[in-house]
Formats: sequence, C-alpha cells, structure tokens
Amino acid sequence: MVKLYLDEDVHKKVALALRLRGYDVVSAHEVQQFSLSDRQQLEFAITENRAIFTFNAGDFSRLHDECVKTGKIHHGIVVSKQIPLSDTIRRLAQFLFAHSSESIRNQISWI
Repeated sequence: MVKLYLDEDVHKKVALALRLRGYDVVSAHEVQQFSLSDRQQLEFAITENRAIFTFNAGDFSRLHDECVKTGKIHHGIVVSKQIPLSDTIRRLAQFLFAHSSESIRNQISWI
C-alpha cells in the first residue's frame, strides 16, 4: 500500500477524506511542515517512506530528474494540475487503489 504525504498546497481535507477510505495519508498541515522548499518537502517524504502529492509539477519534475541523475531514491511523486477538491480526492483514491508502493518508487505520476 502506498503511504502518501500531501505538500502544503494541497487542502488538508484531502488527507482526511482519503484516510476515511482506508489509505495512509498525512498532510503537511498535520505534521507542521510549513514554509519548506520543495526539496525539503520531498526530503521529508523520503525520510517518512512516503510518496508525495503536489500541484507543483514543474519543480517536482526537476527534483525527480535530479534524483534519477544522482541515484537518490524517492517513494514516488504524484502530481496534478489544480483541480476541485472532490476531483482531487476521487483521482487520488483511484490512484492509490491501483498502485503499490513498489510500482511508483522513483517514478513521477500524473493524476
């Protein structure tokens, strides 16, 4: 099962809604990870053995490329354009249902 970390741009209600569906999800808001750089957000996710979900596709695509070039392992980066809250929850639930932590390790995925 994918363990997911939501960066601070993602509404904290997403984490609650996904937990109610049985998924292991935490929000930056819940673990007081505020005002961190994108690199620091990714580092936090890595140390917590979690994939990260963000709306910041450009910066996280670059961070993913850096990881690939340097051999650094991450637990998955899931990105999306800004979409309504209900669509974010639905798409993430579908993604989490369809993927394993192994299948997204060192991958960047769009929902």
